[in-house]
Amino acid sequence: MNAAGWSRIQFAFTITYHYLFPQLTMGLALLIVIFKALYLKTRNENFNHAARFWTRIFGINFAVGVVTGIPMEFQFGTNWAKFSNFAGGVIGMSLAMEGMFAFFAESSFLGILLFGEKRFGQKVHMVSAIMLFLGSWLSGYFIIVTNAFMQHPVGYTMGADHKLHMANPMAFLLNPWALWEYSHNMTASVVTASFVVASVGAFYLLIGRHREVASLFLKVAVVTGFIASVIQVFPTGDGQSRMISYYQKPTLAAMEGKFRTSAHAGLVLMGQPNEENGNIENPVVVPSVLSALAYGSANSKVKGLNSFPKQDRPDNLVLLYYAYHIMVGLGTFFILLTGISLVMLRKNLLMNSTPLLWVIMLAFPFPYIATTAGWMVTEIGRQPWLVYGLERTIQGVSPTVSGGDVAFSTLGFLGLYLVVGVLFLYMIGRTINEGPEPHAEMTSGTQLPSATAN
Repeated sequence: MNAAGWSRIQFAFTITYHYLFPQLTMGLALLIVIFKALYLKTRNENFNHAARFWTRIFGINFAVGVVTGIPMEFQFGTNWAKFSNFAGGVIGMSLAMEGMFAFFAESSFLGILLFGEKRFGQKVHMVSAIMLFLGSWLSGYFIIVTNAFMQHPVGYTMGADHKLHMANPMAFLLNPWALWEYSHNMTASVVTASFVVASVGAFYLLIGRHREVASLFLKVAVVTGFIASVIQVFPTGDGQSRMISYYQKPTLAAMEGKFRTSAHAGLVLMGQPNEENGNIENPVVVPSVLSALAYGSANSKVKGLNSFPKQDRPDNLVLLYYAYHIMVGLGTFFILLTGISLVMLRKNLLMNSTPLLWVIMLAFPFPYIATTAGWMVTEIGRQPWLVYGLERTIQGVSPTVSGGDVAFSTLGFLGLYLVVGVLFLYMIGRTINEGPEPHAEMTSGTQLPSATAN
């Protein structure tokens, strides 16, 4: 495999691993604010226990997210030097803003939130929670706006040196692609955090520990999870899909496995794409829905892959197709599960519904799978472009780095991230074993395995 292939694999691995952590912290930031606000409103100490507990989880995730994020910054200079040289005059601004403003604000207020409650009082503690939320979401926006430029470049000019230069900072920062992508991404992070919080709450209820606080975990998480899951589909998912349908037509065709141009294009619910024959095998299709969703009318014509030169199509159609359908399928499952849980909560049956609690507890990995699939759709769909329509992926690779060098460093990342992952799981397990209530004793059930105890 050449350097371009290995560089793509390395970046895909490091960014997929890294994003396991910030997606939880961004969603938790909102839930921590909610728990803290409910405590100040009700003076129910259990809400404060919940806020403290999830702040500790946030801190662990934040630390590991920083460690796993640093290698990606270096890859811009080592593996993708030609891309950095070409587009750095534009995207350098948003990446610098992410580090200078959002990251430092997030770090500072996390320290106050973790260690300053008694020293500064509840009002300052609440303000720090809000600032942590704003910092983490602002950090996310600067990263998203960078990616949005690569998907739909705006606000730039091509210089005489054949490099991109910033022409309109406001157009760059308010890229319509970024606004939809950001809203879709952040609601996904709330879904992830809600499922994790609900899962831990269900776990405590099933083993009979911290029942009062665990019930609050579930109540808050089920409501936020349902709202965020619905918003994921509409309007954010619909808005993001319309951006793709207007500006990345080959991507839309590949996502749906559509090979031939037609009006009244159907939405493929399931089926296997056959790239050689140019069709979907064993399809289950809803007629005219794709045309209506993409362009607002069932009569609208949707271009198929055969309408585009092969070199301008996504280079891994099968993976893109399945990633898209996994994302959509899981999104539908999230609405169903949180909707059922919300109905059971309103009937005061959720906390004692053992089968449903087991489903909630075991469902926490699915948002991670969905967000990973979603980012695969975004990044594979952009191919073969690094900056859509301006620079191809093959043109952005560093000319002096060999495939062997990148392969060797990739193996190093695999080993390093394995160690980091084991330490992370140990620390999370220990925190969950300690529980949300200081020095709380088990009311019933059994203690977690001693390997995760203090």
